[in-house]
Amino acid sequence: MSNPAVQRLDFDRLRDLRVNHPEAVAEAFLARRRRSVVRGDGRLFIIAADHPARGALGVGARATAMADRYDLIERLALALSHPGVDGVLGTPDIIDDLALLGLLNDKIVVGSMNRGGLRGSSFELDDRYTAYDVPSMIASRLDFAKVLVRMDLADSRTVRTLESTAAAVTAAASTGLPIMLEPFLSRRVDDCVVNDLSPDAVIHSIAIASALGGSSAYSWLKLPVVPQMERVMAATTLPTLLLGGDSGEDPALTFASWRDALAIPGVRGLTVGRTLLYPPDGDVAGAVDAAARLVHAGL
Repeated sequence: MSNPAVQRLDFDRLRDLRVNHPEAVAEAFLARRRRSVVRGDGRLFIIAADHPARGALGVGARATAMADRYDLIERLALALSHPGVDGVLGTPDIIDDLALLGLLNDKIVVGSMNRGGLRGSSFELDDRYTAYDVPSMIASRLDFAKVLVRMDLADSRTVRTLESTAAAVTAAASTGLPIMLEPFLSRRVDDCVVNDLSPDAVIHSIAIASALGGSSAYSWLKLPVVPQMERVMAATTLPTLLLGGDSGEDPALTFASWRDALAIPGVRGLTVGRTLLYPPDGDVAGAVDAAARLVHAGL
């Protein structure tokens, strides 16, 4: 990639620091220039990169598209160089790399608490949290937390997910850390876990997730774009970011759906990963720029 933000990456130094100076990770977070979560037009555009930690390396037909960590970091560096990108969402391994490379200054850093239920596993709906917790995010001066809340009414393990999510929301609120909840009603179909993306299912997931924890003061939602989004957004007063998912065969339709949903009151922006980092035409900068202009009209 010819972008200067990518050309500056020093992976030799990154590897050396990880071997000989692991304390450099904490030092990088302490030195990072932070920004307020909400500023200017009050909208947020976050690049998501927590998929590998769930064993989800595929993008479309490319089963291992996200497997090359150096390529992923280069794509993230290119995205984060855009002034309309407010921040990044990831697990500690990725966020630590970005911090060591000096890519997080003036960006919002969202810590993914990750899910334990790996895709295709017998324990896929055992979604205990396995990455960041609230104390580690506070210690690293992160700006936001994110949890995935899959609920299968036919699987008793769902109550463990709800209980641990409620504890995370309570802990985040007690420290003033905003927390993003991504809820789904899920079920097994032919031994695969699928999320129900019907409007009624999304509305039910919102109702359940919004009530988790001892306070909703710092709770945000991360929701899929589905039909009848006006009715879906009427189910909550919580600030909401739209998730991207996989763009499918026609990115233009995906961008049009984002544009329409962003106009609904309560929608505050986008949290998108694979669709922009691995666009079908390979133009990461172009995809990021187009999405940034949807979120921040003044660009």
